[in-house]
Amino acid sequence: MEKSNKLGKNILFNLIVFGFMGQVAWAVENNYFNTFLYNRIGGTPQDIARMVAWSSVIAVLTTLIMGTLSDKLNRRKVFISVGYIFWGLTVMAFAVISRENVADVLHLTDETRIKLMTVNIVIVMDCLMTFMGSTSNDAAFNAWVTDVTNEKNRAKTESIISLLSVFAMVAVTVAFGALASNYGYSACFLGLGAVVLLCGVVGIFSIKDSRDGIVQSNSYWSGLIYGFRPSVVKNNRFLYLALASACFFAVATQVFFPYIFIYLQHRLGFDFNNLNITPKAGIIAAVIVVAAVVGLIKIGGLIDRVGKSVFVFPSVLLFVAGLVGCSFATRLSVFGICAVPTLAGYGLLMIILNAAIRDFTPEDKVGQFQGIRMIFYVLVPMVTGPRLGSFVTAKYADGFYTNDYGELVDIPVPEIYLAAAAVALFIIIPAIFLFKEWKAKEKAAKQAAQQ
Repeated sequence: MEKSNKLGKNILFNLIVFGFMGQVAWAVENNYFNTFLYNRIGGTPQDIARMVAWSSVIAVLTTLIMGTLSDKLNRRKVFISVGYIFWGLTVMAFAVISRENVADVLHLTDETRIKLMTVNIVIVMDCLMTFMGSTSNDAAFNAWVTDVTNEKNRAKTESIISLLSVFAMVAVTVAFGALASNYGYSACFLGLGAVVLLCGVVGIFSIKDSRDGIVQSNSYWSGLIYGFRPSVVKNNRFLYLALASACFFAVATQVFFPYIFIYLQHRLGFDFNNLNITPKAGIIAAVIVVAAVVGLIKIGGLIDRVGKSVFVFPSVLLFVAGLVGCSFATRLSVFGICAVPTLAGYGLLMIILNAAIRDFTPEDKVGQFQGIRMIFYVLVPMVTGPRLGSFVTAKYADGFYTNDYGELVDIPVPEIYLAAAAVALFIIIPAIFLFKEWKAKEKAAKQAAQQ
């Protein structure tokens, strides 16, 4: 497939539709599945950490297996479209999970057993949902994005994807939170699942496959272990350095991210039931959103033109400074101010590191490397990050929250943001080597342009 330096209308449409809905579904899974388990089912921070860890393992294995299969079959479209359809169905299944339903179906009467079984069912269903989501989004959609872009437009592409991530988070925070409060989790899961399913149906007609569909002759099993070979790591050292930076970034994010809604609600008093958005606040928010969209896309284009080396270290410092500020914020308004540099650094690092990973990925092995990317971006971060956050909360716990079942659970503590900032500083180590490679490439590109 011939690549253009410009993103065509069809690519933009599918990038926005599937990127946004994928981010919405993942945002709900990463946050409201946690609050659903925490508030509705009666799980603990340790249960959340366990669910996140198992989900990350399934995500990595699925992406590795299905990404390699999409390379072998030389197809992306069928994995994206059919995957989104089944992804939506699994999200809808959460609408029927409750302690009461589990007790009725399994004929249980002991409250401890009912709670334990319901928590385990939520975790198992989360893993099943993750399988569908990782097949369609992590393996196939991400490979498709790499297929249809190049080094001249990937930072801009990543700026769009990062915006979709932010919009998804805002939509989930405001819309899903309000709907869950007013109509219950079940209605929200049914609605979200239906929309994700619909996206899969749309994709059958809208997506143009980035591969020719001719089955490759190479061994599937050889492709499955390709990215683990020492010689491959050595020959693609800058890809693995980019993955290492992304790993530290993702670990830092996962230290606080699974607990952020619980923190906002029970530490800082954010009331999801009474948002009371006035027309004036709505207009201001709309202006800010439009400015953010234009600004981030412009920055993405600027990174494509100027180079990633200029932005990488300032982005790390913004992210770290914002996290440190959040740890000292005792009021919701101050936390919101400190969140600005945090989100700015987060968005820039998303653009730079994701674009770098795509740039350094061999074009004929894109699907196979999606699983390797998930090890660095999902498995290690989601196993270690939430556990670090849970450990810090347990160590510095200074308050409790009574869940729907009258059980006391720890409220996440401000120190989780300091722990995240400490981890984020490690991004700099592999970034130093990437900086040298980027500078060399940028110098070579300038010399070539002058000739």
